Amino acid sequence: MLTTIADGLLCCLMGKTPNTVSPLESTESSDGFSFVEVKPGRVLRVKHVAPACPEGAAKAEGAPRKAGAVHCKRRITVYRNGQMVIENLGDAVRSDLLHGQDGAEPNSHVELEVSEGNATPAPSPNAPSAAPAKRRKRKPKKVVNIDCAKVITSCKGTHSDVVLFFIHGVGGSLDIWKEQLDFFAKLGYEVVAPDLAGHGASSAPQIAAAYTFYALAEDMRTVFKRYAKKRNILIGHSYGVSFCTFLAHEYPDLVHKVIMINGGGPTALEPSLCSIFNMPTCVLRCFSPCLAWSFLKAGFARQGAKEKQLLKEGNAFNVSSFVLRAMMGGQYWPEGDEVYHAELTVPVLLVHGMHDKFVPVEEDQRMAEILLIAFLKVIDEGSHMVMLECPETVNTLLHEFLLWEPEPISAPEPGPEAEKK
Repeated sequence: MLTTIADGLLCCLMGKTPNTVSPLESTESSDGFSFVEVKPGRVLRVKHVAPACPEGAAKAEGAPRKAGAVHCKRRITVYRNGQMVIENLGDAVRSDLLHGQDGAEPNSHVELEVSEGNATPAPSPNAPSAAPAKRRKRKPKKVVNIDCAKVITSCKGTHSDVVLFFIHGVGGSLDIWKEQLDFFAKLGYEVVAPDLAGHGASSAPQIAAAYTFYALAEDMRTVFKRYAKKRNILIGHSYGVSFCTFLAHEYPDLVHKVIMINGGGPTALEPSLCSIFNMPTCVLRCFSPCLAWSFLKAGFARQGAKEKQLLKEGNAFNVSSFVLRAMMGGQYWPEGDEVYHAELTVPVLLVHGMHDKFVPVEEDQRMAEILLIAFLKVIDEGSHMVMLECPETVNTLLHEFLLWEPEPISAPEPGPEAEKK
């Protein structure tokens, strides 16, 4: 998703000391931290808080509610010239979902030019210029049909089958989620937040192959399978959004909702050949102070003492120059294109900081157009690190989305003929 040089600036840190890992423990410590060996010698630090389930909570949940039952149906057609046509066939359901958030209008027929990874809206078939004309029927290159039923329910902290997973981006650590982890843990939610390899207190292998998208995605798969329950909500920031998308695609029956924070557009990942991060590690290390300053200027809407402190505290931005270079060079995921995202049937909340200089708001708007069930919320006071700058606003938006469920669709009243029968 985020493949430009700007995303790499997210990784800039003041200190460049190698990451250290505590001894592997079979049980979690009292503060909720544990060390999970995802592969031999590859250890991730994980924050796991599982509040005790109140007595009678399971009984209060009762049988699964059908009020949130929706019919996800769409057809995705890709032509040889790169054009992708998305037809949402469940208009009544989608209209009900979207009108619950800012009164957005449903898109029952969307045409996007996806050649070279840029989605550009094509002329609407209802526009005056699109007069009926005889055209040779084009043969599609690929057709994907989605037809499934999903039950989307409200997720409360008292529900014992709900787990929230928080995944950070390049150069961060689980500490960037401190406000969110504390907020939801106090509400009774079970929360899980890992440090990516080479970040925070996780192990930092000195081999570039350890930081490819696929290697990191398998780490997240292992963590997800270890802690997942019946209803799992994935929250990702920046590069972490890609791993949320991957897990939602791989486990559609386990992933209940997804939240993407400043993740960018639905494009396949490709490392930038012209990036400053392709410089030799010894040269890149010399740029550390400049990169940290650049991140402060671009990653935060304001650059005051509070923002400087947020960069320093909690070991939130401390990664070696080798890991930084390997992470940027390993962002290769050709499968994660527009079609891949269009296939998702899970509800998605998109959160965007208006002053984000890394991710233009147009990218998140394009993501909202392609996803089947998506709500875009823009925070005027925030930028790329919006969860640190505006924690109260972000926490409120996330909590409202967790509690949201679609209104039941009332069945049509039987007519006179049906009454006679």
